[in-house]
Amino acid sequence: MIPIGEQMWEPMWRPSEDKKRQTNMWRFMGYVNTQYELSLNDYHALHQWSVANIVNFWQSIWEFFEVEHTVSYADVLTHSGHITDAQWFTGARFNFAENLLRYCTSENADNTAIVFHGEDKIKRRLSFAELYQHVAAVVQALKSLGIKSGDRVVGFMPNMPESVIAMLATTSIGAIWSSCSPDFGFQGVMDRFGQIKPKVIFTADGYYFKGKVIDSLGTVQSLEQSIKSICSVIVVPYVKENPAIDSLQNGVLYPELIKRRSNILIEFKQLPFDHPLYIMYSSGTTGVPKCIVHGAGGTLLQHLKELSLHTDLQADDKLFYYTTCGWMMWNWMVSGLAVGATLVLYDGSPLYPDQNAMLDLIDDEQINVFGTSAKYISALEKSGAIPRHTHNLVSLKAILSTGSPLAPESFDYVYHDIKSDLQLSSISGGTDIISCFALGSPLLPVYKGELQCAGLGMDIAIYDEAGTELSNEKGELVCKNVFPSMPIYFWHDENKNKYLAAYFERFKNVWAHGDYGQFTAHGGLIIYGRSDAVLNPGGVRIGTAEIYRQVEKLTEILESIAIAQEWKEDVRIILFVKLREDITLNNSLENEIRHVIRSNTTPRHVPAKIIAVKDIPRTISGKIVELAVRNVIHHRAVINTDAMANPEALDYFRDLIELESE
Repeated sequence: MIPIGEQMWEPMWRPSEDKKRQTNMWRFMGYVNTQYELSLNDYHALHQWSVANIVNFWQSIWEFFEVEHTVSYADVLTHSGHITDAQWFTGARFNFAENLLRYCTSENADNTAIVFHGEDKIKRRLSFAELYQHVAAVVQALKSLGIKSGDRVVGFMPNMPESVIAMLATTSIGAIWSSCSPDFGFQGVMDRFGQIKPKVIFTADGYYFKGKVIDSLGTVQSLEQSIKSICSVIVVPYVKENPAIDSLQNGVLYPELIKRRSNILIEFKQLPFDHPLYIMYSSGTTGVPKCIVHGAGGTLLQHLKELSLHTDLQADDKLFYYTTCGWMMWNWMVSGLAVGATLVLYDGSPLYPDQNAMLDLIDDEQINVFGTSAKYISALEKSGAIPRHTHNLVSLKAILSTGSPLAPESFDYVYHDIKSDLQLSSISGGTDIISCFALGSPLLPVYKGELQCAGLGMDIAIYDEAGTELSNEKGELVCKNVFPSMPIYFWHDENKNKYLAAYFERFKNVWAHGDYGQFTAHGGLIIYGRSDAVLNPGGVRIGTAEIYRQVEKLTEILESIAIAQEWKEDVRIILFVKLREDITLNNSLENEIRHVIRSNTTPRHVPAKIIAVKDIPRTISGKIVELAVRNVIHHRAVINTDAMANPEALDYFRDLIELESE
């Protein structure tokens, strides 16, 4: 990692003064200077002002972006007592979807809103005007099904235009949208959708991955039978032109649902700023995933700020993020419509049929902002690809990376072998805030291995375990101020006990995010990973409890513990199992374990190695101690063994030969 305070890397990229002055961030800074008679002249001064004057800052975001609304706000921010009691833009009435569809009825309505590429080579395009008509048709269909404000509508969909359409239609009428990617097995989806009791589920008949066609209708049939609130299953034909849906009790094909519904005006329901918009899900580390409810206003303002200012997304840009509908980056990407950008959607593997798949897409569609994961960039490098030799990439002005920390070596690879003149933004935030704490700025240089800056309006700091703020040491990433994209509540958490425990248990009135990081000498940030036990292979957050619930269905296994082992610049999942006395771990049992995990979660949950142990350490209160085991396998000290009921069990995890090989 970068030695803080010992060596100053030269910037890998620095924007020219001309480029700075052409950015949305520069225009916004000029707007703030005019409104408040200031003389801010760089990003750090702007950020300092934004966290010292949060009311003026967020009011400026609302006004600068001219948020569509029918009733203005009375107060920007009111709260007394705890930070979670804050209320933003009280009195305002607006609609989230109306703001995302604002370009559909403008002089730019004929511009392309969505481009879709499937791994099967299906290609489709929708103009803003066409997008509006599709959304209007689905709005009418949902109303005919009795869907109203506050009802839940969910998607079990690939990343395709109908997913965006269904979300926009849902939020147009004030219903709440939630989605999972179709590579989740039944139990993984049931753990999520089963809690929120949706009335309608959108699904495709299947999806494509690495050249294979994978059916979705079997899982959906089980969901319909298990979630009694579902009154309609809307099936989008994708892998088949006319899929059979006889097995679904309330199934209807999407084309049948929307036919003869055209030239309809959408009546956008005008709602309060904090009206529930999305239900997202925690990783499920300690049990069934928590249902995190995000408000419409906070989501919109944060996404406008991050996409337009930090990413410098322009109205004529094409925005791509490699994501599924089960990751918050999908929600983030879709908000690009609000600035008039074209969304480029992709369904399939990013490395199929070979490493050129996404690079070809950049050139074919002239993508300007390309979002991906650190794992993809690493995989591209290890494949031997030198994109600057094989592709044009002239349109590309920014690469975004998230999911896990982007290694310094990957910065080298991007600038040496992909393109030297672009903004490489490693970004970090999460589902919890449906946005970022730290990300890029088009006004700042890019330093190797670093996130460029803290987000505007986000007063982030690094604390030690006692809550003392650190200046140049590693510690816990926290946010000291209130911000509008905090969850409005957790589902079925009337007293906010789960909410408070998730973020505010460690430090009073300060958001503790669970990331382990460090500020750099020039105002950047390095993230070293999660500070809790969440598994993160390839940048995909995986809750250990999701694995345990599947593994421990098998009668041969008494209990299990899953750990992320650092391996070849990434991590791999190691599953330890405690077996019944008369059972031996053999190939047959290993295959059965992998099968049950893959079938009920996703392929990413499947462990790289499965190892039998005699016992699993736990606390006196009965909780297994994942962090202690992780420290042991990495030859690190374990503290607080006094809190353990059986600390001698840690010896079973020391110096295992199996952990030294592939």
